[in-house]
Amino acid sequence: MNTKVVMSVSAVTMGLAGLVLSFLPAEVMNYLSGGNPGSVPPVTLQLLGALYFAFAMINWTAKGNLIGGIYARPLAIGNLSHFVIGALALLKSASQPLLWVITAVYVVFAVAFGIIFFTHPVKE
Repeated sequence: MNTKVVMSVSAVTMGLAGLVLSFLPAEVMNYLSGGNPGSVPPVTLQLLGALYFAFAMINWTAKGNLIGGIYARPLAIGNLSHFVIGALALLKSASQPLLWVITAVYVVFAVAFGIIFFTHPVKE
């Protein structure tokens, strides 16, 4: 598997999510709550956006490294755990079409990082 492509696409995806959550937290909360925002302060989504953006930067800077097996194991396990746990949580609670799309993206990344983590990389 070409880890450079997986790392690049995951970095761009998480970077976009991070920017949206950082700069449009109230709008995202309004959409997800169906126009009835709850008691979650916007700063919570902004912190989540910062987390996504930071993870994107890590993936982007590591995209050229050999990843898989014993190589860059912390990076592979971090991505694998994030996408597996996220996919399971989204599968349990997805109720809107946008959330189903996000769930599908999480499942694809979970499978890709599972393959990366459990197989030995081939130098290209």
